[in-house]
Amino acid sequence: MSERGYQYDFSADNEAMHDLAGRQRKAATMLAILGEALGPRLATARLLTVGCSTGIIDEFLAPHVGSVTGIDIDAPAVEAARKRSRAPNATFRTGDAMNLDFADASFDIVICSQVYEHVPDPGRMMAEIRRVLAPDGVCYFAATNRFNIMEQHYDLPFLSVIPVPLAHLYLRMLGRGRYYHERHMTLGGLRRLTADFRVDDFTPKVIADPDRYNAGYMIGTGTKARVIRLFAKVAYWAFPGYLWLLWRDREAVRR
Repeated sequence: MSERGYQYDFSADNEAMHDLAGRQRKAATMLAILGEALGPRLATARLLTVGCSTGIIDEFLAPHVGSVTGIDIDAPAVEAARKRSRAPNATFRTGDAMNLDFADASFDIVICSQVYEHVPDPGRMMAEIRRVLAPDGVCYFAATNRFNIMEQHYDLPFLSVIPVPLAHLYLRMLGRGRYYHERHMTLGGLRRLTADFRVDDFTPKVIADPDRYNAGYMIGTGTKARVIRLFAKVAYWAFPGYLWLLWRDREAVRR
């Protein structure tokens, strides 16, 4: 495979997309952050999830917003979302994150969680997200750092850090695949990717008070939590991942 195209059947080989409890935990964190940022506006918000997969997160969020639209290039996952969902204000459709089939300013919120590394052109995706956001709209952006020691899709150390040709070879040698599709960015790369937005970095807030953001599953307790907090202070550039709100309007004032 010489060209990096779409991951049409990502959900078929990724059990996490079907993990009800795991996906709902992520959704609870999203809800806490968005609720703090938007206040009463959340209840009537038009929400788009880019990379909705099996729709578990969308169904969790649906009772708290005005409407939910989930899109994904993975047609079997979208069909699974349609069959699972009982939310009357949620719809799911096959769609391309780099060519969103919606009018300008169609949504108040866009969820883009752990998606950028999967698409062929993340810059084009972010431009599309900004286009479909209302002027005072916001994107919930969760992103893994390239310098994350344990690559989250294959649970292999340093897979995302080494050069791509070596990553392909790494997978083949261990019998875990033939092609490493994901392309993670460093903190600097992520900042360049989101340069057209005003970034409200919730990562330090979540680390400092995980209970407030339903994020105990991320931070842990005791020694683990203390190590994570120290790591974030002394080596933020190498922190495993980030939770950002991206405001379309650079001058927007957060509640």
